[in-house]
Amino acid sequence: MPHPVVVLRRLRASVLGTVAVTALLYLVVANRGGEEIAAARRTTTAIQHIDAAYDEAGKANDALRAVSLSEAIDLTGTSNDFAGATARVASHLTSAAEGNAAGEQGLSHLQFVQEQLTTYVQTANTAVLDGAPGLARARDALDDAPEYDGESPVPFTGGLRQSLRDLQELEVRARHDQLRSGWRDPALLRPLFLGPVAVMLLLVCATDYIVVHHFRRLPGPALVVALLATSSIGVIMCTTDPLAPAIALPVLAAAGALAYLAYRPRLAEYRFPRS
Repeated sequence: MPHPVVVLRRLRASVLGTVAVTALLYLVVANRGGEEIAAARRTTTAIQHIDAAYDEAGKANDALRAVSLSEAIDLTGTSNDFAGATARVASHLTSAAEGNAAGEQGLSHLQFVQEQLTTYVQTANTAVLDGAPGLARARDALDDAPEYDGESPVPFTGGLRQSLRDLQELEVRARHDQLRSGWRDPALLRPLFLGPVAVMLLLVCATDYIVVHHFRRLPGPALVVALLATSSIGVIMCTTDPLAPAIALPVLAAAGALAYLAYRPRLAEYRFPRS
């Protein structure tokens, strides 16, 4: 049987190798999956723009309600608040198109919602001539319920706000597929990153066993901290929001340094030639 010090040296080399493998895997996945991650972030921004457009459509509805309660509808028209809110809806939809992840279907539905917005603005401007009853009908059109196929609502058959929600759900599903394809596929990432973590856990347990039973010392915390740092990178890389290199690489470098220092006190007690 090899001497415990020889075993510790081998364990140290294996632990450092595991940290290095994790760093290498991180670099490969971050490089190959960079475009996919960037596309997913653009889609997230598009979803946020659609959500903001939904809020602005609600403000447009509130503006029409305020106008309908006014006694000077002929003078105020649909109001500047309504015009500003609908203009912001259009702006958010234009920005959302840049991060569309639903392909031709997404672009088609974006165009449909933009046309629906244009029609709604024209309807509201015309409804002002009919006074409060006309504005009430225009507001109802904004929040029309969708048609149903059995118990399921049919997307893009409701009013403007409902169409915005349908568009948002379409992009959310597209982002879900985006984050689970290619180098962001969990079926690929989990074995790639959690495998080295599991190996490192076994190596740390073996090290602690030797330190306790052969050296009669308590294990130091440095090796456990190195394990936690390495595993945190591995786990986060399996999620939808991986760490940037400016964070991940220093963490892994610190894990390697801690792992090296964790073995040093025990190995310094012996001066055996390296095998």
